[in-house]
Amino acid sequence: MARTVIGEAVVVREKYFWPDAQLNIWTIVMLATAGTILGVNAEFMSIQSSVQRPTPWIMPYGVTVGSLTIFFIIIELVLIAQRRLLPGIMMLLSFILLVLFITGIIGSAIQLFSGPNINSQCNTYVFNNNVKGANVNTLALLQQKNICQCWQAEFAFWIVGSIFLVWMMVMASQVNNNQYG
Repeated sequence: MARTVIGEAVVVREKYFWPDAQLNIWTIVMLATAGTILGVNAEFMSIQSSVQRPTPWIMPYGVTVGSLTIFFIIIELVLIAQRRLLPGIMMLLSFILLVLFITGIIGSAIQLFSGPNINSQCNTYVFNNNVKGANVNTLALLQQKNICQCWQAEFAFWIVGSIFLVWMMVMASQVNNNQYG
């Protein structure tokens, strides 16, 4: 029996060293960001449905982006557990999410600050209102304050998420260049 060697395959696995503390902080903040965006927009969709008003596009968009971000973090955690977290994957997924987050900033900013906007209505009718006492008007005002503050929180978390996604792209490029190893 004659054997012929047609070719050889050499498997090379490069190890990437991720900074543990930075990666953990990034993961926790992005989970909080995704959960806030998802939860606030789901609540807004519920409120819109209850008052029988059409749902603006930004609300289902926020639910979708929040869900995608949580899915991305689950993928990241699985890859970390398998010791296969590649900087290229993190850069690519972070860039995709960054584009989605910037769109969320723009959409929320349009709702909050343009034309007859939510922010001016909140300032006029909610934050400058001093209803007190144990009655229905006080409960209604508290709910309105909650809605106004949820809009502000959502806008802030779109910005926080964008900043942290840029940070992840920078960190992943540094890991790729072995600056932490």
